[in-house]
Amino acid sequence: MADRKLFAGHAIRRLRRQAGLTQAAMAEVLTISPSYLNLVEKNQRPLSGSLIVKLAESFDFDPRALAAGEPGGGEAALRRRLADPMFADLEIDRNELEEWLAAAPGGAEAFARAFDRIGAGGPVAPGALDSVGEVRREIERWRGYFSDLDTIAEKLADELRLGAGDLYGAIAERLRVKHQLTIRVLPVDVMPDLLRRTDLHARQVQVSEMLDPASRTFAVAYQLAEIEARSEIDGLVKGAGFTDRAAERLYRRHLASYFAAAVMMPYARFLRACEATGYDIELLQRRFGAGFEQVAHRLTTLQRVGARGLSFFLVRLDRAGQASKRFSGASASPLAEADGRCPLWQIHAAFDRPGKLVAQLVELEDGARWFTIGRTVAPQGRRFGAVTAEFVVGLGVAAEHGGALAMARGVDLKGEAMPIGLGCRACGRGHCPQRSLPPAGRALVFNERERGVSAFTFGGD
Repeated sequence: MADRKLFAGHAIRRLRRQAGLTQAAMAEVLTISPSYLNLVEKNQRPLSGSLIVKLAESFDFDPRALAAGEPGGGEAALRRRLADPMFADLEIDRNELEEWLAAAPGGAEAFARAFDRIGAGGPVAPGALDSVGEVRREIERWRGYFSDLDTIAEKLADELRLGAGDLYGAIAERLRVKHQLTIRVLPVDVMPDLLRRTDLHARQVQVSEMLDPASRTFAVAYQLAEIEARSEIDGLVKGAGFTDRAAERLYRRHLASYFAAAVMMPYARFLRACEATGYDIELLQRRFGAGFEQVAHRLTTLQRVGARGLSFFLVRLDRAGQASKRFSGASASPLAEADGRCPLWQIHAAFDRPGKLVAQLVELEDGARWFTIGRTVAPQGRRFGAVTAEFVVGLGVAAEHGGALAMARGVDLKGEAMPIGLGCRACGRGHCPQRSLPPAGRALVFNERERGVSAFTFGGD
């Protein structure tokens, strides 16, 4: 935030109202004049670095939330939306975008919501909703971290650990004694297309024999979440204000899964282990009895005030490059946000090395550098002769923080990085031999007497 003007009047106004303060009272706390605070709230003055420090010292909040709470997700997020080919002829520059955010934050937020509702691919049928997108935006609004769920899960995990060293056994006993639910592992022939089922008539939590130990523990912890975290989950779902029933159910499922993971990997213990091991995922798997994807997802949630971990993003891809999971968390990485991906990003090469970590230092067009890793995962429940599904789970962290990672040992994080884009249509790098499409909004240039390394030659902005 230090390298650009930050207009966040809406966020300051919301913070003041949550604190129950008048402008005069808040100005006194911040040792500024009420008139200056009034200008800040009206986005007629940007936030200075000293004012951001005073806000952080005087109120319990994360300064980065000022940027995260900007209309439409802020300038970078709006630029990504405006990069859609439908806006190519408008030539909206950075100054114009800054003026729009400062003068009409409500209009910018309205545009972002309308664009997200319609979708970048064009209008959808009236009344149709992108349920997955709705849920993802709500998760990102919380930056992937749900404090209330984590606190309850951590307390529960401590209780379970006191009762037994085996977490799966401790959860099974709690379900039996406290909730009159027994766990029954059933043959795959009985549950050919299911991994978990709750039979309330028989008072059973039925799990498939095809689940490995980590997935069985997760399944029973998920059941515990639906019972013991119900009120907190209900509150979060209600606060999201979904109008689409499918989105509501998807969000509820995500929150129950979040709680289950937090029981398996309690926040404080997990963060200490991360820092002590250099975020060694394979070691964390063994220490907490979790799967690779479970640990990877947990890494994106470490945003507790006063005890933050590194800001990871996560993306899960299939061989066709389609993303079935995307969490940018506090990283705000466009590598998770963008719909397109670059074939020069070696995350795709992980498919050729099943079960092996593939690491790479990459650099985007704006100069941002990321240290990324990828590894294949296979869904649970696969049996011989069935369709074989495979995904790659990719993780990344800003290169300047990569030195804390065991996986980055021996990598020169300030050295040469692979230049990549966010898909050919969004990438303006010229002379790329891997280019499959010209960038959106650029005029093609032809010279019959020459043939470059790229199939497409195009003009500037």
